[in-house]
Amino acid sequence: MAVQHEILSRLRPRIQKLGRPPGLAVVLVGHDPASEIYVRAKIKACAELGIFSEKLTPPETATTEELVALVEELNGRSDIDGILVQMPLPKHVDARRVLETVAADKDADGFHPMNVGYLVAGRPAPRSCTPAGIIELLKHYRIPMAGRHAVVLGRSDIVGKPMALMLLQENATVTICHSRTVNLPQMCRQADILVAAIGRAAFVTADFIQPGATVVDVGINRITDSAEAARLGRSEEFESKGKAVVGDVNPIDAARVAGAYTPVPGGVGPLTIAMLMSNTVKAARMRRGVRIPAAASAQR
Repeated sequence: MAVQHEILSRLRPRIQKLGRPPGLAVVLVGHDPASEIYVRAKIKACAELGIFSEKLTPPETATTEELVALVEELNGRSDIDGILVQMPLPKHVDARRVLETVAADKDADGFHPMNVGYLVAGRPAPRSCTPAGIIELLKHYRIPMAGRHAVVLGRSDIVGKPMALMLLQENATVTICHSRTVNLPQMCRQADILVAAIGRAAFVTADFIQPGATVVDVGINRITDSAEAARLGRSEEFESKGKAVVGDVNPIDAARVAGAYTPVPGGVGPLTIAMLMSNTVKAARMRRGVRIPAAASAQR
């Protein structure tokens, strides 16, 4: 993917100037199949880029206290610049407490409340990876944001809220919509840029899309019904795998109505990993005293 390649190409000379490789620790609790796939992709990206990575695999039975102690140990290690706790954690674990134990300057995911506050204030800090990747995507394809109406469908702490803040920093006029929004299709149809992150398979249909709008699909949903797969043009994938992956946007409608559209899979996903690498390198540079301007932090 051209945008991902561009982001990673910017990082290589920065890594070489550091003297030692940046270090990323990934904490993977238990054996969730999807999480294992995501972590493998992240470790692979580190290896290709020259970032030291260490995977820690506590058992499914690990307690909140044990995970907090593990994160605190990583906080104190000088060879680790970024820490990622792969979600979801087991239900018995206090996920918020574990995530907030990660030192703010080692927060590779950009989830720590202090870093969210820095995002609001426009100060340098790790940025939530998926929204940051979407901003890079829009810039790469020269999609104007300043003065345009952007609608973010979804209000999660991981995507929706930081996405709205980042678009606002690019001088877009931003509306946040969600499951309780009245006249949801009508609200979304006003968007020049529509970011769908609501977590429902093919929820966004043609009625939600202004003709010619830019549509960014953040969703990853697995469908196991053959008729549904056929309706969404995923019959071939379903026949070979017994399931199919679709985003939050109906791909047939988006291809017909939108001016530009990110596919699922293969659209936003690779950018999320690229921005994780960017956050890790940025953390390493900041911990070594390299000054990063606020504008550069917001963009990269």
